[in-house]
Amino acid sequence: MHNGYLVAIILSTLFWLNLASILYTYFGYPLLISFMPKKRRNLPETEKPFTPYVTLLIAAYNEEIVIEEKIKNSLQIEYPKEKLQILITADGSNDNTPAIVEQYADQGVELLYKPERRGKMAAINRAIPHAQGEILVFSDANNHYQPDTIQKLVMPFSDPQVAATSGAKVIDKGGSGAVGSSEGLYWKYESHIKKQESRIDSCTSVAGEILAVRKSAYIPPPDNIVNDDFFIAMQVLRQGYRLVYVPEARSSERASPSARDEVIRRTRINAGRYQAIAMARHILPLNRPLLTWQVISHKFLRPIVPFNMIAVLLINTIAVSIPYNRPDNWLHLSNPFGVIFLGLQAVFYLLAAIGMSAGGGKPAGKISRILYLPAFLTNSNYAALKGFFQFMRGKQLHMWERVQRQ
Repeated sequence: MHNGYLVAIILSTLFWLNLASILYTYFGYPLLISFMPKKRRNLPETEKPFTPYVTLLIAAYNEEIVIEEKIKNSLQIEYPKEKLQILITADGSNDNTPAIVEQYADQGVELLYKPERRGKMAAINRAIPHAQGEILVFSDANNHYQPDTIQKLVMPFSDPQVAATSGAKVIDKGGSGAVGSSEGLYWKYESHIKKQESRIDSCTSVAGEILAVRKSAYIPPPDNIVNDDFFIAMQVLRQGYRLVYVPEARSSERASPSARDEVIRRTRINAGRYQAIAMARHILPLNRPLLTWQVISHKFLRPIVPFNMIAVLLINTIAVSIPYNRPDNWLHLSNPFGVIFLGLQAVFYLLAAIGMSAGGGKPAGKISRILYLPAFLTNSNYAALKGFFQFMRGKQLHMWERVQRQ
């Protein structure tokens, strides 16, 4: 009985620690930073628009379907033309992407192209010496900027302590279905966290398709880095600069066409997160404890959540299957509490199954959006689990393939 009691205490302690980790990751950290006092002063106000020379750098690999629309969108940006360089690097593309870009050479669109494919970061780093701007704005080929996006993105650089900014990622509503509605809600949640982080000190998460960096503060990631945007952001913070979130600078794109496509995309991202955790000593701004805590809470605990969820479910199942009579055993995991906790988990996964069967790609009504939220969370953590095994097998790919969007 003594050994059984000890095992029960150990397992129940693990249950509550794993549950606490889930709650802290999704709710605790956002609440904490929301109530923390403001540390940074407001950015200086200027009467005239701040218009440094900007290079809009677009990485495009086999993007013939969307690249022309992206170019037209870039040419419509409301920023002084003499201070905006549009530079597209299409290394390795074996479709019509380079030919399409060349058609816009007379409008100032520049192309860098080599047939050899070495990956996204190799293409970007090869383009950096050709970038004339003091501010580098990194973008993808499948997202669109509002006309004033770059102007708003560069305004914080009027403060010399700011060396990077990131704008808001917005999911287009048209035809996005439940997948798009859930992904859009996720990015609103992320936006809230980023706003609070910037209010305290610096943002710790960026959207790679709307990321601006001072060229003088840019440290090129290794070619094998998966989440290059995160690496770039961390190197800016390690140099002592600020990274500011600018929600008014908006980038829009379509959602993944199906839950399966979203899982594929997030699996690669999560493999990159595990890669970042393994490189923590070279990534974390250890000389800035507050920021280090923010990065761990915001970025490093997220991919651990599926392991927390598995542990909570397994221990809860054991507790209900082998109950003890003493009321203090299992630290309130014995009946009826264990049954209640297990029932809540069962309801969550049942709703996730219903949400998946409802079809994430169909037009999203109010009910389907609500039902799909558990499915979205479950799929996201399933992708994190797949990303872990992909990382452990050494298959996290920096040579990304184009992911379909709606």
